[in-house]
Amino acid sequence: MDFYISKEEVVKSLNSTLGVVEKRQTLPILANVLFEVDESSLRLTATDLESEISTISTISNFKSGGKITAPAKKLSELCRLFSDSSEIHFFLDGDNLRIETDSGKYNLATLPSEDFPVFEKEKNSNTINITAQNLKSLISKTSFAMGNQDWRHYLNGLYITVEDTSITSVATDAHRLAMSTLGINEAAPEIITGIVPRKSINEIGKLVGDSSENILLQIGSSSINVDISGTTFSSKLIEGKFPDYQQVIPSGDSSTLTINKKSFSESLSRVSVLSSEKFRGVRIITSENSINISANNPEKEQAEESVDCSYKGEPMDIAFNVNYLQEILSSIDETNVDIHFFGSDKSCLITNPGSDSYKYVVMPLLI
Repeated sequence: MDFYISKEEVVKSLNSTLGVVEKRQTLPILANVLFEVDESSLRLTATDLESEISTISTISNFKSGGKITAPAKKLSELCRLFSDSSEIHFFLDGDNLRIETDSGKYNLATLPSEDFPVFEKEKNSNTINITAQNLKSLISKTSFAMGNQDWRHYLNGLYITVEDTSITSVATDAHRLAMSTLGINEAAPEIITGIVPRKSINEIGKLVGDSSENILLQIGSSSINVDISGTTFSSKLIEGKFPDYQQVIPSGDSSTLTINKKSFSESLSRVSVLSSEKFRGVRIITSENSINISANNPEKEQAEESVDCSYKGEPMDIAFNVNYLQEILSSIDETNVDIHFFGSDKSCLITNPGSDSYKYVVMPLLI
């Protein structure tokens, strides 16, 4: 293996692989990235056994091809520190990967490519065509509500369901629920579902970035595959049955409050400074066209503010974890939000005025 490549090309590919490289690996080779070189390109692949990412870069000068694995983190740090205009020369010297630039010569240990784990991909997967903007929106509006190391493993991921021309993402940690529904470019031939693990959905979100291209999602019975601008990401799905989220969403008669998102969020931030560090609770009392937000803590410190809103329903006295409210508000792009109250001891529903594109459910807090 002997080739030349620009710093920009190789650094971009290495950066994409680092999120998948296993940091506390049981197998040394999982800390490595697989190099595969042919006449025109370099393919870099990383895996943690649960997921895999593969990127293709254009090489500038080809001498000979081949395969080898080398330490991903050391490679990334070294290549990133080369000058921006560098052309990097990679070649094998026995069991070592040699790297040469104008600034110097470097030598890295390798492991055989034959030992690199192969990620088994499903052949019979349903393909979904979705815009990058819609996929990014689905992830950003819901993924924050995923469980984190919950013993109910099916909560530690993002549930995706596709039916006809719509795709829905749902996340819950049993204290709050986030749901978003958007359109896809072509109708799905059947109902498709899967739970994508937390680490994998975060990687997909980073890969989508500011891409403007359409993205192909392939979802099978046990894995998901995402193709984004020459980068392919694959992951196993979480086994198990996701809860019936429709039953969690409150329905029936409610009192609806419409409030400016920015004013509400800023007031919550100020008041919550004096909330209990353990429970992070804020108390909300509604009255006609106004809400009172207050908090206190064991040191007997208190904060209280009133915020104008549109409200003509029954008076409510209810408390919430302020972090849950703030995460929801930060994911909403609109100027105003609707908050539907179903009682002082019941979950509230937060929606976009005049649209069902997203729904958020927050359980009340006893303080």
